[in-house]
Amino acid sequence: MLSAPRRGTALPNSEGTLALYTLSTHSFQTHKNAHGLYVMDLSNGSSWLFSNSSAIGEATWLGDGNTILWTVSEDDGTMSLLVGDATEPDAKPTSAGLIPGSISGIKLADLDNGTFAIAFSGTAAPNGTLYNSALAETPVSSARLYTQIFVRHWDTYLTPQRNSIWYTTLSTSTTNETAAYTLGEPVNALNGTGMESPIPPFGGTDDYDISSYGLVFIAKDITLNQATTTKSDVYYLPLTTFTEPAPSPQIVSTPGIEGASDGVVFSPCAPSIAFVRQKGISYESDKNRIFLVPDVTDDLTATEFYASEDGLGAWDRSPGTIFWSQDGKTLYVSSEDYARVRLFSLPADPEAANELPKLVFKDGAVSDVKWLGDDKLLISSTSFIDNSLYFSVNPSTSAATNASSGISLISANLGNGTKYGLSKSQVSEAFYKGDGDYLVHTWIIRPSFFKENETYPLAFYIHGGPQGSTSDSWSTRWNMMVFAEQGYIVAAFNPTGSTGFGQSLCDSIQNQWGGRPYHDLELGWEYLSKHVPYIDMNRAIALGASYGGYMIYWIQGHSLGRKMRALFAHDGSFNTLSQYSSEELWFMNHDFNGTLWDAWDNYARWNPANYTDQWETPTLIVHNELDYRLPIAEGLAAFNVLQSRGVESLFLSFPDENHWVLNAENSLVWHGTVLDWLNGFVGLPMYSGGE
Repeated sequence: MLSAPRRGTALPNSEGTLALYTLSTHSFQTHKNAHGLYVMDLSNGSSWLFSNSSAIGEATWLGDGNTILWTVSEDDGTMSLLVGDATEPDAKPTSAGLIPGSISGIKLADLDNGTFAIAFSGTAAPNGTLYNSALAETPVSSARLYTQIFVRHWDTYLTPQRNSIWYTTLSTSTTNETAAYTLGEPVNALNGTGMESPIPPFGGTDDYDISSYGLVFIAKDITLNQATTTKSDVYYLPLTTFTEPAPSPQIVSTPGIEGASDGVVFSPCAPSIAFVRQKGISYESDKNRIFLVPDVTDDLTATEFYASEDGLGAWDRSPGTIFWSQDGKTLYVSSEDYARVRLFSLPADPEAANELPKLVFKDGAVSDVKWLGDDKLLISSTSFIDNSLYFSVNPSTSAATNASSGISLISANLGNGTKYGLSKSQVSEAFYKGDGDYLVHTWIIRPSFFKENETYPLAFYIHGGPQGSTSDSWSTRWNMMVFAEQGYIVAAFNPTGSTGFGQSLCDSIQNQWGGRPYHDLELGWEYLSKHVPYIDMNRAIALGASYGGYMIYWIQGHSLGRKMRALFAHDGSFNTLSQYSSEELWFMNHDFNGTLWDAWDNYARWNPANYTDQWETPTLIVHNELDYRLPIAEGLAAFNVLQSRGVESLFLSFPDENHWVLNAENSLVWHGTVLDWLNGFVGLPMYSGGE
């Protein structure tokens, strides 16, 4: 799984004949990564290597035809822009300019007459110039002094540098049939505003867009405490030549809806923008609502789709990515929906959106959507059994048939699972009554060598978040098929707090961390005991990360923990009273319904540390040093309890990993340690042969 080729999303050209994608592979023999930029013939799914240079950053199509633009990192920290023909990988590329620092997220808009507007993101120095870490002076002192929070975020201590967006022009000319390119001087769109975009730590190209009408971007409200609010606004910069100094950003108004914004995107044929925004200013998992500004050059007041008198919105889903049809009349939106990430369509006019969005693509997890020629879509997705799938979709046919036709597979990176002996037949799902008037979803995943007349140990998996889900998607960190192929029946639950099953189930986690979700899981245990005869319930282990790790600690102190042979907690919360050692304080303020000093009883009520006198089930703990979301002290404290009580336990840590284990070599150690630990308690063979 870890050495399987990892393929990026597909980016088709305007004709829909070719697509660009990246492919990376890690070798555990050479301990090196191989990286390549590839071109796919979309008519038959065949590909050729364009470049295997490790210095290539990203690539995009430049205008119509087969011309591509890509970045190359130079030794001095600068980046070259190169241009070439996708069908001529061996030809010498043409230089399009040099950028004085590292950039990403290139977006282009055709200004006609051979000129393109170009926007990209990079790190800005305090003086507003593009920061180049390779050329920056090293401070003589390592001291850090802060007067406000954040001090650190995700896995990084904040520095004076900030994310920003630059714009300029890329002009083309032709002499003797030879193309030449001129890159203008990049202009910092946010210089002097105090704002930051893309928004750290995960903001990217969804935080800005460019068209001939100017630039739109999303930034947090700098007048508010950055660690206690999620409020971010959409801003518009009217630009004409894309060489002029940045004008003052103009804010987009969404009356009564003032939470986090995301996914802003221009219409391809009008000065319209669409985006999603949440209502609450301190709730990161609030429902995303779709908004439209018909003409940013006229009125920056946005209109909400599916608004309702009760304020909840008529569509009980939380859409993410927005994509326009080529004629600007339809919006395609991705949304979690019953443990998948599906694609829906709706009219691009709120007044015309009288029916709920229509289902366009329903299987797996959609990761990207692009035009495929004039009338089709190219969808990139993943599933439990394949890490990269490309589909051609006729949206009209698909929407009219509830996504049951009009869909063709172009390419499956892992042969739809066949490369590793996996199949959809291993995966089923069930719903059971939860701790109230609602149903709880669980995946039930079997090994490829499953036989109905035999029984198998249970892997009882709890996802993180808690506002999240286990969906039909690929992961190199928590891959359900890896555990199934060890010989487990994997039950992956989506209890209270899970997303994609309606906003009420998600919201009901508030002040219920060890309440409703735990009871949902107890009822899940009972459901499996009664309805899945091929599980040996006497050979069960439980595992989870983040909130799932919290739940492992909570289970350890309660009756469900006594039913498990062993437990595994990855980067979990052990002591809820120490949650203010985290960074995004809005999270616990919402989930525990108040601050630590105003809602002390809530933090204390759901504290696993209160029940350590009951801890007796063998437990493996993984906690990493760069995890600033849940600092390493949480894992160390839990391990100290286990060791002091004489409970069989292991502690694994990576000094160079954060909340996730991303390095392939570290991940192999992680998997070997985890599988050896769990397998040993249920009678399965040791993964590493006992080494």
